[in-house]
Amino acid sequence: MNTSWKELSKGFILQNPVFALLLGMCPTLATTTNALNGLSMGLATMSVLLGSNISISLLRKLIPDTIRIPSFIVIIATFVTVIQMVMEAWAPPSMNESLGIFIPLIVVNCIILGRAEAFAAKNNPLMSFWDGLGMGLGFTFALTLLGSFREILGNGSLFGFRLLPKDFSMLAFILAPGAFLVLGLIIAVIQWLQLEKNSEVKR
Repeated sequence: MNTSWKELSKGFILQNPVFALLLGMCPTLATTTNALNGLSMGLATMSVLLGSNISISLLRKLIPDTIRIPSFIVIIATFVTVIQMVMEAWAPPSMNESLGIFIPLIVVNCIILGRAEAFAAKNNPLMSFWDGLGMGLGFTFALTLLGSFREILGNGSLFGFRLLPKDFSMLAFILAPGAFLVLGLIIAVIQWLQLEKNSEVKR
């Protein structure tokens, strides 16, 4: 249990793909115009990460080193295709339009391939599951948090529910510059909190 919790919390806190490792910046900045888009993109990525991690861990002893990376990409692409088909069948059309090309681009997301190479290819399926779940939850949390701030500041709403007056709007936070600004502020706050925590420990 301690080992599983360690792997789970590692991706969510200490090695958060977005806030700590700065990975997956393309979907992070492009799809987080609102909280729902961020949550949807995060869950889609987490599903692929879990499926590919478990599959690669199960097949790790059967895949020759010479074709390791191409094999990983084929496995990841298979899960991305499944997720894309599910979303096209069941997700609202507006969500498909918003996420667009970024769902197929999960194939080249460095978080997915990185965890396959660094962890799933070297560990058993259970450990790979916890690693994928932790990293996936961390990525989903980061995208949802970023999307929430951008939606509140840019449109005065959260998950479509209005929190501020209808005439409240700061369009810059919904556009590309707002993504960089909000992400930078969140990372700055996290770094400041970590510094404060470390200084308290030293005292």
